[in-house]
Amino acid sequence: MGSRPPSFSQVSQTSSDALTNGQRTQSEEVRSRETRSRRADLPTMYDLPSEAPEEPGLPDEYHDLQPQLLSRTLHLSQYARREWFTGSDLNLYYDESHLQWYKRPDWFLAVGVSRLYDGEDLRRSYVVWQEGKSPNVVVEFLSAGTAAEDLGRFVDQARRADSGEEDVETPEPGEVEPEVAKAPQKPPRKFEVYERYLRVPHYIVYSRYTRRLRYFRWIDGEYQEQPLRPTNPLIWLDDLAIGLGIWQGEFDEVAGDWLRWCDASGQWFLTDTEQERRAREAAEAQVLQTAQNLLAAGMDFAQVVQVCHLTEAQRVKLQLPD
Repeated sequence: MGSRPPSFSQVSQTSSDALTNGQRTQSEEVRSRETRSRRADLPTMYDLPSEAPEEPGLPDEYHDLQPQLLSRTLHLSQYARREWFTGSDLNLYYDESHLQWYKRPDWFLAVGVSRLYDGEDLRRSYVVWQEGKSPNVVVEFLSAGTAAEDLGRFVDQARRADSGEEDVETPEPGEVEPEVAKAPQKPPRKFEVYERYLRVPHYIVYSRYTRRLRYFRWIDGEYQEQPLRPTNPLIWLDDLAIGLGIWQGEFDEVAGDWLRWCDASGQWFLTDTEQERRAREAAEAQVLQTAQNLLAAGMDFAQVVQVCHLTEAQRVKLQLPD
């Protein structure tokens, strides 16, 4: 049976849909050209310094190890590994009006960006106007003299006085927007950058000396400190479906209290090294169980050794004769 020709209304609707789709496609192409043009006028990560002579290296070994553990235990079930980037002590350029201004977060996560810069290169820095988005999470580790920089108006006044740090007021959020504010003589502090310029949704500050963990969420245009949960995860990030807690254990042969990612029940996510060790242990346990089952079934021990390819160490565990 032949197909029925389309009615006039169907033809009209199809034409209308095609026109709408065409207009949408044309509009998207215009926006895409404008974005590419704007991007072409601004410096890229290749044009901007990746380090500063006045800030050589990391303050201590902890600032090297702790970010590694955060990156190696990060598990985002909603995203493929190629869809997010973590950085530590990396120049983060944030203001198109001040192209040389940057901050170096101790650790940060950006979701929805390519693992590699433009999908092909390792990042020398993170340039917000090139990447198209701010980080989702920033973590800072308090060290001597950084409380005012990292905590802004939330810094403990008593500690600031005791440390002799300069008492510089942090503008209240919403007083002035960065694009209309009078240009300051020097770059703003980290707290202000994360709150007012980048609007990072989750800002976390931790002191390994006092084991004090503080969590700030960006709500209604400002950071509001959130209470910690009584047990791990001490912090739960709903939008990323991941938790953060303090883990007492050994990382890279160093025992201590470490920030570490976990699931909603407080189960710690494993590093790649821990996953490999668990896999080896599980495989060996399976071999030993198979050997025990064969011995229980009456197989001669020499045959068991041959069939299961037992090592000397495995024979010792089974208490088999030489």
